[in-house]
Amino acid sequence: MANTMTDTITKADMTTPNNIEKTATDKPSAEKNGNAAGQSWFNRPIPGIKQQLTAPLTAVETEPSTKCSNCHSMITNTALIFNCYVCPHCDHHLPMSARERLNWLLDQVDGELGQEFNAKDPLSFVDSKPYPQRMSEAQDKTGESEALIVMYGKLRNLDIVTCAFDFRFMGGSMGSVVGDRFVQAAEKALEEKTPLVCFAASGGARMQEGLLSLMQMARTAAAIERLRLAGVPYIVVLTNPVYGGVTASLAMLGDIHLAEPKAMIGFAGKRVIEQTVRETLEEPFQRAEFLLEHGVVDEVVHRHQLIDTIYRLLAKLCHVTNVDA
Repeated sequence: MANTMTDTITKADMTTPNNIEKTATDKPSAEKNGNAAGQSWFNRPIPGIKQQLTAPLTAVETEPSTKCSNCHSMITNTALIFNCYVCPHCDHHLPMSARERLNWLLDQVDGELGQEFNAKDPLSFVDSKPYPQRMSEAQDKTGESEALIVMYGKLRNLDIVTCAFDFRFMGGSMGSVVGDRFVQAAEKALEEKTPLVCFAASGGARMQEGLLSLMQMARTAAAIERLRLAGVPYIVVLTNPVYGGVTASLAMLGDIHLAEPKAMIGFAGKRVIEQTVRETLEEPFQRAEFLLEHGVVDEVVHRHQLIDTIYRLLAKLCHVTNVDA
């Protein structure tokens, strides 16, 4: 017990007085260090916000764009318009609306024909939906009243009448109004002795009008025959695709048949023909290049050269001075 008390007194003596002085001496240094730390915290440079370096947005990401159906690359609509709707990456010909195509062809538009014709529903036809409802949806989608647009105007120094099918409008199908407009275009060309140019793109006759749509094949063929007898040139440009009753009538009765590259052209579809002949048909079948080799098409013309080709042919057929020569 004595040893314990001695140890306690000794430990207590160790804290006085020298140790107290040492502790007191150390305290200011701690406060000094604390002030220095505080001053360094207040005076430290404020770190800036590092901006993440991101690549600038491309035109495809900031403008309305369209995907090429062939190479799947994205092209801005502005670039497509300036390139005549030809893909700049793979040279694939994308579809053009009828109105865009006619405005692209004509240097001067003097008027439009056939807007007074409106489709009726003589058969009260209903498939998955009534025919009037289907027509209304097509008109809202395209902004056009029918699948064929007819305009007349000037191509350089030539007066011409031209028409174009809009495939977005019920597949460019030919009904009674399409027949009326085409016949009116032919009569206009016949009256003024000006050439007629037709851009064909259709799935065939319109089944919702039954026999009335099939009658348009005979009507258009008769109008074209009148042009032939009068010596008025009629040129057909076959675009992608052209099938059915349109191929069997107005699209194959031209004086000259031009076609855009890789356009699908035929009467019946590939699947129907394969089931009929019981043979497998290879890919070039019904392509414009295949038909050129077999004499159905006179020339396959790139869209960039199409206007010049049409004008050169018409100038020669109409015996008009070629202003480009």
